[in-house]
Amino acid sequence: MKRKIILAIGVIICFVLQSTVFQALSFASIAPNLLIVLTASLGFMRGRKEGMLVGFFSGLLLDIFFGSVLGFYALLYMYVGYINGFFQKIFFPEDIKLPIILLSASDVTCNLFVYFFQFLFRGQFAFSYYLFHIIIPELVYTILVMIFQYFIILKINQKLEAEEKRGAAKFV
Repeated sequence: MKRKIILAIGVIICFVLQSTVFQALSFASIAPNLLIVLTASLGFMRGRKEGMLVGFFSGLLLDIFFGSVLGFYALLYMYVGYINGFFQKIFFPEDIKLPIILLSASDVTCNLFVYFFQFLFRGQFAFSYYLFHIIIPELVYTILVMIFQYFIILKINQKLEAEEKRGAAKFV
């Protein structure tokens, strides 16, 4: 129960920071995607189910406040969390290479899906403009912020796991 409350608080904090503070700190109207970092990180740290759950609620917040279609970002982020959950078996907390690769792939994939479903279907074919002015700058900014955010998420996850192990040891 404690983990679910902390996850909900984490989603809300990342959403508020992404939509307020980092919008004010944006470069050329590009802000880092904190929710994708949270979703992907919890996916490969905790598994498919938790990644999917966090992704759904992160995307739902984006849909409610910024989306043009309800459910688009919820479905997209849910898949991101689910797919990153497959990498739980090869995740090691002290190795930063896997998180950087997975988070980069998740961010680029999300942006490609957004381009494909929200711009290409409306007849806007300027892919090179979208790639060089939105996808790549957001990826760089997200990676820079991810380095700090990832370690915060990792420490919170390790602390929760330690508490869960202590609680489980009391019942044995």
